Amino acid sequence: MTSYRAIVVGLGGLGSAALYRLAADLGPGVLGIEQFELGHHRGASQDHSRIIRLAQHQSEYAALAAPAYKAWDEVESESGQQIVTRTGGLVIEDRVARRGAATGTRNIEGYTDVFDRHGVAYELLDADELTARWPQFRLDGGEQALYQAESGIVDAARANAVHVALARAHGAEVRTSTPVRAVRPDGDGVAVVTDDGVLHADRVVVAADAWTNRVLAGTGTTLPLTVLREQVTYYATPHLAEFAPSRFPVFMWHGRHNFYGFPVYGEVATKLGQHMGGEETTADERTFDPDPVRRDRYAAFVDEHLPRFGGPELYSKTCLYTVPPDQNFVLDTLPGHPQISVAIGAGHAYKFAALIGGLLADLAQDRAPAHPIDAFSITRPALTDPSFPRSFHT
Repeated sequence: MTSYRAIVVGLGGLGSAALYRLAADLGPGVLGIEQFELGHHRGASQDHSRIIRLAQHQSEYAALAAPAYKAWDEVESESGQQIVTRTGGLVIEDRVARRGAATGTRNIEGYTDVFDRHGVAYELLDADELTARWPQFRLDGGEQALYQAESGIVDAARANAVHVALARAHGAEVRTSTPVRAVRPDGDGVAVVTDDGVLHADRVVVAADAWTNRVLAGTGTTLPLTVLREQVTYYATPHLAEFAPSRFPVFMWHGRHNFYGFPVYGEVATKLGQHMGGEETTADERTFDPDPVRRDRYAAFVDEHLPRFGGPELYSKTCLYTVPPDQNFVLDTLPGHPQISVAIGAGHAYKFAALIGGLLADLAQDRAPAHPIDAFSITRPALTDPSFPRSFHT
């Protein structure tokens, strides 16, 4: 076939979810195109685990959090596969380290304010209460924490594979190792240029992340995106029982650096990362060699605050964040070309991926999105005003 009802460009977290939802709606005549092999490690959606949580510091994300859980439940129900593991989750604020820092709403009060407005249950814990419940932590006494029981892990690599499998079950076609050289409006439809020829579609969803501007070049659209190389480290802790998902929660640590961590999952190892702050790069120029400065920073944090979480380094690995100036998603159609939809996850979308797939299917089929996404418009000032200041929460 060279003509399709819908084509999805990029089959990472958001693209694979969109492919599934489009195939469920339209059946055969839907195509997903991936420039590498499925499950590759060059983008943003690889690895075993991402944090899923109701804890959001902005209402536009909080409005999507509960529906995202429902969307993952739907995927699990249809596939018979477990993707989400609830562990409970902590947001820990080191108030001494953050004293005088401009945190905006990204502090404990910012989270609780949004929780209160959205009717979400939570607990506030001081340092003593936290360590009484989870003695794995070593705290200084100046910390405060928020605990929310529904937080947990969404298995990213497994979820991508499940979305693709479900899409195929609904009749979708998948092409791998097929770079898309250009996407161009073609009358009311779209021409998709590959090395094997030109494909045509009524609608196209571009979920190409760090390669987005390259794919969109033929549309005349260029988005102000920054690509960052981030990394995580797995530790082969000998204390497996203490850090089992049933006994240790996912956590985010807001201090001098913002860390996030996981119990033993995917590998026989714990996992630690730092949110944002990686070096700027491009999809072509990035390296896969972990940053030794970050390795040492992670090890120092573990030694100080989670000594039994650590152990021999199993491995460190890198991934890419593709981030607009305001660090918010892009979920919209191109101005003047509503047959082309664009998704950018801004380095924090995976928890919402199953839901975003449905929202992209709505956009591609000219339906009003099932949930509010006006904040993620492609015409907002952060994407159209060259003087808009870059504001990354690191």
